[in-house]
Amino acid sequence: MHTRKNHKDLTREERARFVGAVLEVKRRGVYDEFVRLHGRYFVSDGEGGQRVGHMSPSFFPWHRQYLLEFERELQKVDPSVSLPYWDWTTDQSTTSSLWGDDFLGGNGRPGDHQVMTGPFAFQGGNWPITVGVTEEKYLMRDFGRPADPVALPTPQQLARAVDDPVYDSAPWDSTATTAGFRNKLEGWTVGEKEGWHNHNRVHLWVGGQMTGGTSPNDPVFWLHHTFIDLVWARWQRKHPGAGYQPRRPLPAGDPQHGRVISLDEPMSPWNVRPSELLDHTRFYHYA
Repeated sequence: MHTRKNHKDLTREERARFVGAVLEVKRRGVYDEFVRLHGRYFVSDGEGGQRVGHMSPSFFPWHRQYLLEFERELQKVDPSVSLPYWDWTTDQSTTSSLWGDDFLGGNGRPGDHQVMTGPFAFQGGNWPITVGVTEEKYLMRDFGRPADPVALPTPQQLARAVDDPVYDSAPWDSTATTAGFRNKLEGWTVGEKEGWHNHNRVHLWVGGQMTGGTSPNDPVFWLHHTFIDLVWARWQRKHPGAGYQPRRPLPAGDPQHGRVISLDEPMSPWNVRPSELLDHTRFYHYA
């Protein structure tokens, strides 16, 4: 049983071990398989087939399993490593230790947004981008998107999601905006200008590769989603009588039949059910 910490509480050695394990998983070719997997399961409302990774109730358990699989790869390199998290409601400075030269590196430079500092800078030779929707082979960031500014979520915006006692609601997609913790935290609305929230807003704020389906190209993805996982656990503690929805498969007449995963249906590609992932303490604890 391991513990996931706020990145600010990592020792210098723990930070170095995490970075070293990530770089080694990349060197082995395993990292890019995780990027491909995330891109493959980034299925939007309008696309056909199952939606397990995003815009659906299984957003939380699917990413929990995804994080576990990646964490296990890191631990094959260094058993002492676990995924840290980034609380973006309180840790919002562009000079945070998160973006230090010894950890994730800083913002992209003006013009091409190429990250020039830290262990994931392209010039270091250890972090070529080989999976993505753009031609660029270097990691890009554009903190706050100055050309069309966006801010990181506030504690109040996060609380609005956590305070909702309903897990999710019909139509179980990105338009489920009236009730449901899942979409309030995932953060979809009718459009970006209407205010993408929480999870989505963090992706927009970082910019670069974090804005697309292959967002794990930026290692900050893992710290962002580990915090999302922690917030799900906090919601469960706050609403102990609530639970995953839908509990049963949707009927054949429902437009989302066969597209949305219910509590005991298996999630691709691991054949793991949401019901098996509701209790994170089976696998790890949070500090």
